[in-house]
Amino acid sequence: MIPTVPALPRLANDRFLRACLRLPTDCTPVWLMRQAGRYLPEYRDTRAKAGSFMGLATNRDYACEVTLQPLARYDLDAAILFSDILTVPDAMGLGLSFAQGEGPRFASPVRDEAAVAKLAVPDMDKLRYVFDAVSTIRKALTNADGAGRVPLIGFSGSPWTLACYMVEGSGSDDYRLVKTLMYQRPDLMHRILEVNADAVALYLNTQIEAGAQAVMIFDSWGGVLADGAFQAFSLAYTQRVLSQLKKEHEGVRIPHIVFTKGGGLWLEQIAHTGCDVVGLDWTVNLGQARQRVQDRVALQGNLDPNVLFAQPEQIRAEVIKALDSFGNPGTKGGHIFNLGHGISQFTPPEHVSTLVDTVHAHSRTLRG
Repeated sequence: MIPTVPALPRLANDRFLRACLRLPTDCTPVWLMRQAGRYLPEYRDTRAKAGSFMGLATNRDYACEVTLQPLARYDLDAAILFSDILTVPDAMGLGLSFAQGEGPRFASPVRDEAAVAKLAVPDMDKLRYVFDAVSTIRKALTNADGAGRVPLIGFSGSPWTLACYMVEGSGSDDYRLVKTLMYQRPDLMHRILEVNADAVALYLNTQIEAGAQAVMIFDSWGGVLADGAFQAFSLAYTQRVLSQLKKEHEGVRIPHIVFTKGGGLWLEQIAHTGCDVVGLDWTVNLGQARQRVQDRVALQGNLDPNVLFAQPEQIRAEVIKALDSFGNPGTKGGHIFNLGHGISQFTPPEHVSTLVDTVHAHSRTLRG
């Protein structure tokens, strides 16, 4: 029986989507987590015009502008929506703010029974600015002939990662408050995670309806959990999200990506959640990871972002090492080149050109 090829959107460059679905590509696609960000002077100029991070994220035209900026500089194979993972808890009424020089902060953290009881899946109209940005970006990515330039990725934080911020009230070094609640009152933690999972699923499905052509779940803090706790409080709720996500929209396949920073220990379990792609941080060997998942899913990653502070020839060597480790995808494997975490704001922009160009050139050689 000949396997059916999933329907893909009409794109000038569909390498990213093909790699997500483990279809052959002429070279390895590449995009970067936080590719629209503070390392680009044009981003800093746009943020200054917007007046604040949230002023940038909540204005569809500014969000579109910064989403497209890295595509104007580099030969990237995908765009990713410019937004923040904390939009969902903000829509729940927790009062998100970004102080200058500080990370995100919630005015009303969730730390007791009364606060948990108030939580509910938010009205998606409160996040209309996100969906308007998605639609605006898709339109901007469309060529005169109606084909898209590259696909657009939508995203959300994972239920566990959102819960960390919601309970701690901000970022954390030790996760003391969220882990205390998890161990002392697992019933409350499970309730938070249930609400978060259903909210994330609805949020991502609405992004898909607005025009996102792939979606990614960032489980940024899954790796801070102990074995056992990870499965119960992170993985189970990521799986709850995936079980509700649209696999197709308007007859076109929508790939799902899961990235757990520090999740290499649980790679096989993450690969069995039903996602199409597993993102890897830099602590995982790509070749060994491919052996572990046996090409059942595509892999995304996983260069250490600090490699981009080395000299160009050293960057080229590290990129080639990563590509060689994964090897030729052949007809069954899929690899999307990326960093093992978000790009640093201090990265020299010209070093990103070295990375992108090397990925495309060397991966063509591998296929040759």
